[in-house]
Amino acid sequence: MRVAVVGLGHIGLALAVQYASRGHAVIGYDIDVSIVEALNSGRPPHDDEPEVVAQVPQLVAAGGLSATVDPADAFGDADVVVVIVPVSLFPEGAVDFTAIDAATDEIGRFIGPGTLVAFETTLPVGTTRERLAPVLARNSGLTLERDLFVAFSPERVLVGRVLLDLRRYPKVVGGIGPESRDRAERFYTGALDEGTEIRALSSAEAAEMTKLAETTYRDVNIALANEYARYAAKRGIDIGEVIDAANSQPYSHIHQPGVGVGGHCIPVYPRLLANGEPDLRLPPLAREVNDGMAAWAVDRIAEHVGSLRDVPVLVLGIAYRGDVREDAFSSAFALRDALRAAGARVFGHDPYYDAAHLAARGFEPWDVAQPSPVRVAILQAAHGEYLRLDLTTLPGLELLVDGRNALDPEKVSAAGISYLGIGR
Repeated sequence: MRVAVVGLGHIGLALAVQYASRGHAVIGYDIDVSIVEALNSGRPPHDDEPEVVAQVPQLVAAGGLSATVDPADAFGDADVVVVIVPVSLFPEGAVDFTAIDAATDEIGRFIGPGTLVAFETTLPVGTTRERLAPVLARNSGLTLERDLFVAFSPERVLVGRVLLDLRRYPKVVGGIGPESRDRAERFYTGALDEGTEIRALSSAEAAEMTKLAETTYRDVNIALANEYARYAAKRGIDIGEVIDAANSQPYSHIHQPGVGVGGHCIPVYPRLLANGEPDLRLPPLAREVNDGMAAWAVDRIAEHVGSLRDVPVLVLGIAYRGDVREDAFSSAFALRDALRAAGARVFGHDPYYDAAHLAARGFEPWDVAQPSPVRVAILQAAHGEYLRLDLTTLPGLELLVDGRNALDPEKVSAAGISYLGIGR
């Protein structure tokens, strides 16, 4: 089949590689010329997934994978169009459909009869049927469920291990009608590795809610763990010990507390679910709890060291989680703001970003080769480099805040440094 993948970001590129590796003729469409040029030259535009990086040159050389900025080239002959462009939030919290609306408009103007359009971008429930499918039908002049087929199939992967996750997690699909669902099921059966479970649901809405439900579950669970951690901190209890013991009972699945929740998914998707739904009370409350953890951690620091006025504090890790080069909605920014509000001098370090990136994000870059003295360091992203870090190389360090509860408190104390975890 001829498959167009719309959006060649970290996930879109991996999807294109997956489909091409199964013998489909894949053309990626992106508005970023540099990404398209890199891919067409056989160079992966992203380097965070070794398996993808390794396959790009051979797939491009064999003619099974290419890219374009021309929508006519991308969609004119496509049998299937897979859409994975961002939907996010405006600062005031409203859903920002700008990118996916623009992509859908262009797709509709160039697709022909018989095309299946599958949306993988996480969407508010009802968006596929009520917002996107009518645009495709109107712009193409085609009739839904007769010669135009529209499905929703959420991505359920993490950046850096997309191909692995595609192999091990069931692929959920739902259509705007039974023919759309069946065509999507057949496509993914042939596009994913043999043996991958394809789970066809009754509707696009059920598939949309599945992604929002599983992601919001994580956010609510983390918020509960954070509340437990704050409760334990007041009483001198180690929350790690409590969670390990509680989870030894098979009905308990408490997640890990932390200094906040970042990334494109968890901070955003609960808001997509709760958008305009007053009866959904827990998701907004969980967001409030998790967004408040950075300020809570800064308050704990002040309890230990006193006033933070002009105190040099180092944030270790700007990325939203360990060993990824992505800082979308990172808790590092909430820490930065809370520390600044307390008067601290805020340094930042991340092995995945250069000094210019750190400075642009509002941190004073901290140089490993010429380290500035700091009184406090906060482990925000548990990069492997930090887990192996010799803490004695941080001059002047008095207190280490383990924002991910990833370090051994005894090893920190053995280095002559006070340890403070989240509920530890």
